Amino acid sequence: MRWYTGDPAYDTALTIAFAIVAITVVLALFIKTPYGRFANDKFGASLDPRLGWFLMELPSWLAFVYFYARGPNALAPFPLFVLFVWVVHYGNRGFLMPALMRVPKGQKNSFSLFVVAIGWVVTTLHGYLNGAFASTFSDRIGWEWFTAPSVVVGVLLYYAGFAMNLHSDHVLRNLRTKEEVRRGIKEYRIPRGGLFECVSNPSYFSELLFWMGFAVFTWSLAGVFILAISMANLVPRAVDTHRWYHEKFPDYPPQRKILIPFVW
Repeated sequence: MRWYTGDPAYDTALTIAFAIVAITVVLALFIKTPYGRFANDKFGASLDPRLGWFLMELPSWLAFVYFYARGPNALAPFPLFVLFVWVVHYGNRGFLMPALMRVPKGQKNSFSLFVVAIGWVVTTLHGYLNGAFASTFSDRIGWEWFTAPSVVVGVLLYYAGFAMNLHSDHVLRNLRTKEEVRRGIKEYRIPRGGLFECVSNPSYFSELLFWMGFAVFTWSLAGVFILAISMANLVPRAVDTHRWYHEKFPDYPPQRKILIPFVW
């Protein structure tokens, strides 16, 4: 299949990737992704969420680095910047974030193996697509690209979203004290501060923002794929989470939007 880069393997993988997005959009209408507060036993055995997140995100890092290293432009300035962004991002998402999770001692496992298995398909695909594109198929190679308007705007969007995402994760993590974790106490609370004063799901909003920035500064359909699959997963989950907060807490702040500050 030749339509984007002219490389049959890459273009076929990209086609499959967007087909997965379409399937995910349909499935999300009927199935809540079974992890965290929406975990259930219908999808088989579960894992500790720390292990589940680590395993699910690992192919993103491995596939990207492997296929990036095989590209002819792997040592060029702009591809190296993309590599830096990716490695730092998945260093946080795949290693640091799971390690810092505060999971109550003795808590029932809450990360379905089904999620990990499906996640491996997606994370391997987008690791390959973005790694190969950055060092092989992209025309963004030299230093001159660092001043291109799309790169400047995309990088600003990316790092704004990344900073918001780190803060939102920090707020959620600290809703549970270390003493409660040690004693096995599991209690949900209303998060406060930062973007939580505007929306119920700032972690999702900021994730979509930084992937939008990534797609813009790489100027690639591989980047668009990550944004699209993230939207297909996170938008329905944001709606469910917002509804869950209102059902769980009678005093939940009524002014908070679902996902987009001041809009929706």
